Formats: sequence, C-alpha cells, structure tokens
Amino acid sequence: MKIAFYGAAHEVTGSCTIIYANGKTILVDCGLEQGPDIYENCTLPFAPSQIDYVLLTHAHIDHSGKIPSLTAGGFRGKIYTTEATVKLCNIMLLDSAHIQESEAKWRNRRAKRSGAEPYVPLYTTEDAERALKQFVPCQYETPVDLCKGIRVSFTDAGHLLGSASIRLSITEGGHTETIVFSGDLGNYDRPLINDPKNPKDADYVVIESTYGNRLHGERPDYVSQLTRILQETFDRGGNVVIPSFAIGRTQELLYLFRIIKEQKLIHGHENFPVYVDSPLAVEATEIYSSNLTAFFDQETLDLLAQGINPIKFPGLTLSISSDDSMLINLDKTPKVILSASGMCEAGRIRHHLKHNLWRRESTILFVGYQAAGTLGSIIVNGAPEVKLFNETIQVNAQIEQLDGISGHADRDMLLNWLNAFEKKPKMVFVNHGHDTVCDEFAQMVTGQLGLNATAPYNGAEYDLLSGATLIQGNTKRIEKKPVECAKQKVTPAFRDLLAAGRWLMAIIEKYRDGANTDLKKFAKQIITLCEKWDK
Repeated sequence: MKIAFYGAAHEVTGSCTIIYANGKTILVDCGLEQGPDIYENCTLPFAPSQIDYVLLTHAHIDHSGKIPSLTAGGFRGKIYTTEATVKLCNIMLLDSAHIQESEAKWRNRRAKRSGAEPYVPLYTTEDAERALKQFVPCQYETPVDLCKGIRVSFTDAGHLLGSASIRLSITEGGHTETIVFSGDLGNYDRPLINDPKNPKDADYVVIESTYGNRLHGERPDYVSQLTRILQETFDRGGNVVIPSFAIGRTQELLYLFRIIKEQKLIHGHENFPVYVDSPLAVEATEIYSSNLTAFFDQETLDLLAQGINPIKFPGLTLSISSDDSMLINLDKTPKVILSASGMCEAGRIRHHLKHNLWRRESTILFVGYQAAGTLGSIIVNGAPEVKLFNETIQVNAQIEQLDGISGHADRDMLLNWLNAFEKKPKMVFVNHGHDTVCDEFAQMVTGQLGLNATAPYNGAEYDLLSGATLIQGNTKRIEKKPVECAKQKVTPAFRDLLAAGRWLMAIIEKYRDGANTDLKKFAKQIITLCEKWDK
C-alpha cells in the first residue's frame, strides 16, 4: 500500500496523487498545471491504460483538466466524483478541449510557415466527450465499493458546488488504513454552498495549503461594499464592469445582486440591468439553478422552498452569442457587466474593458486574485493606459477591488479542520501550496497540533504500512537563467543599453514613496517609450 505525489507538490496547481493498493492503481485528481514550474515535473510511471480508477475532488481545471488526456492515452476505467462535479465537468472539460484545439490550430499555422513540427493538442473534444461517459456520479456521505477491500466516500469541502474531500478505506493483507484527501477546502459563510465538513477519522491526511501562511481577516460586508460601488457608478452614468471567474465567483455575485435588488438598496436606478456575458458562466449559472439540492446550504434551500431562485432576479440577462455581447455596450443605460476571464487575459471581458476603461463614469471592479503580469494585475497596479486589440486605451475609469472574497480556507481554518479529526492521523502530507508555504504549513501542523507532517516533492513515494519514505522526489529547483547573454556576442552598445536600464530601475526605486500623480506621469512616459521600441 503506497502513496505517490505527481502534481501540486510544492506547487499550487496540477493536483495528481497516486494510491497503489490491492494490485490497483488509483489516481486522485488529474489537473492541468498553470504558471511556471519551480521543480522539474516527473511523468507518471505507467501508461494511462494501467490506471484502474480516478477519483476527482472537484471540477476546477487544476484538478480535473488532464483527465481527457488519460482517455486519449487509453484509460478506460471509471471516474468517481459528486453529481454536481459531473455536471460542471460536462461544460468545463469541453471548454478546455476547445481551447486546446484552438491553440493547436494557431500553433500549426505558424509551424507550417516556419517548417516546424506540427503541434498536437493535449486532447481533443472527442477525448473529453469519451472521458465524460466514464464519470460516475456520487452523493455526499454515501460509501462506494470500488473493488474488494477499497471503499471511497465524499464529504462536502465547501469550496465549489459539489467539491469534496475524499475518504479512502483500504484493506490489504489484513491491515486497514484510511486516507483522507482534503481537496480544496472552502472559506466559511459563503453564498449557496455549505461550510467544509470534517471527516471523522484518518490514518493519513493529504491537505492543501493554498493559504497555509495567511489569514483572511475580519469578514467584510460584501453587500454594503457592492451597494456603494453601484450607487456611485450609476449616479455618474457609468457601468460597473466585473472581470469574474465563470464558475463559482460569478454565481456568488449574482446571489449578492439579488439581495441588493430585493432590499431596494440602490436609489434612482432600482431596475439596473445585470449582464452575465460568458458562455461558460451562463452554462454554469444554469447548473447552479438546477435541481442539485443535496449540494446547497440551508439558506439556499429555504429560498428554493419559497419559490425564490437565489441567483436570478428581474433585470438579469444571460448573454450567449457574440451579437448579444456587442449589443451590451450599445445600450447607454448604467449597468453591471460580469464577464470572463477573471484576470482579463482572454474572452469577452477585454471588449468590455475597451469600451469602459477610458470612461471616467465607469468602474472596473476586481473580485478575485490577479496573477502578476496579467492584464488584470497591470490595471489594479495603476497603469495609466493599456493596449487592447492593438489600440491604446486610457485608464480613466474608477478601479475598485472587493475586499476579502476568497474560495479557500485560510491558515487557521486549515489547522482547525485538521484538529477536528477524532482519530489523529499518523502522518499529514501537505501539498497544493506555494513552495515555501508547503514547508511552513507542515511545520505549523507539527508545532501547533503535534502531528507528524511533511511536504512531499514531485515524484515522492511513501509506504503506508511501514511509514517509510521510498522515493524522496525531485528536490532540485529549475534554475531561472537570465536571457542567455553569455552565449551571445555582447556589443558595447548593448552594454550601454543594459547600464541605462539599471539606471532607470534605480530612479524608479527612488520614487517608491512618490506622489501618485508623479508616479502615473512617470509610468506613462516609460510605457510610451516601451511601446515605441517594442514595435
């Protein structure tokens, strides 16, 4: 009986863990990686056709996104997850396959011109459709026997509709061991879904650590924050444009808008329209409105019992076609526009930004994490102008952020979840966190809870009967080498340019505490210079 880690090990994304037991090979999650690697990845030590079962904690792509690549490689086993996750994967995996195919077409057009080898997508729509036929829907707290000696059950993780912690009970050679995978544990008191539940016992626990060294702080009043932003923007005659993740965050915001409308908190614009302009978000919103009562919290169930749809209200329009999307900006009525992607990197949101960023009346409201280097991050950090569709757009709109919204449990919530086990685990494996955070949280688990804890590396393998470490995993970091100037001839003119760049950085550092007006003027001059030389 062994456990091995092949994803989200000292990294946040790409979750993939293997259990070997009773002659079976079981994958828990099989997610896509997002962002740069810190350590070299290890490939799975077997062909997909050798996998017997896949267990899935939830639908997010960093947990589910590589499942169709397994079917493309010959996996024909069953994929067990909750009923709500099955429904969400039906839209998310097909959407992911479409993206894979589109990228392949784009790359192959370039490859044809340059004579490079053709690019093969990770998987196709056909692969995703085949994988979806292998899904087996399960309910919370209803055990399923995978085979003799291996039983699985799902417990609400409170992160996303249908998200789950997975409990595996394995009997091998007369010994029974219980392994609990936390999945992504949710924040507390969120709309629509329940708080995370605690499995009662475990011999081994695999726990995420996304916020393993941070606290969310006191919970803000989201309705009051939104009401202020809406009222001020509508009074100016502008739109509130919200880059939002299509699944989960969009539906939470619709829940809050329903409350604002129901309580008549906006004055003078009581019938303000709300547009959801993302095909994926529209499909997800319909799933959240479907008969999945086992996955909703009590407040949502009470609303449904009264005949109230918790995320639909007068004035809500779900835009599907591109024509629908274009019409939104032709209407001058002050409105809310929810559109993907949440970090403004692709999708229809970029068109709405083009139409609203330059308008002093409008507000761009960010409601989620903005990764460094994304368009969302550039706007949040005060860029005076941005480039969209080869056009320079002034950032004149009000830029706001909704404080405190997070779909993940923070450090203390994670510790409390672990501490609630009635039977204390022999070992806690910490994954799904940034490199140093995994180690920090493992040390906290030992120091504060008195539990043995470790943060495995990619490729690490452990014997669950003896507790021995069989394979240490890949601890060698990928060296972040600068552009290979050393291998190229460096001319005196280029050395002068590098020196000028270092001087510019020194000047920028001197202005760290400068006035906002000076900083914006300085940034605008640098951006103008960069755009001139980047053509």
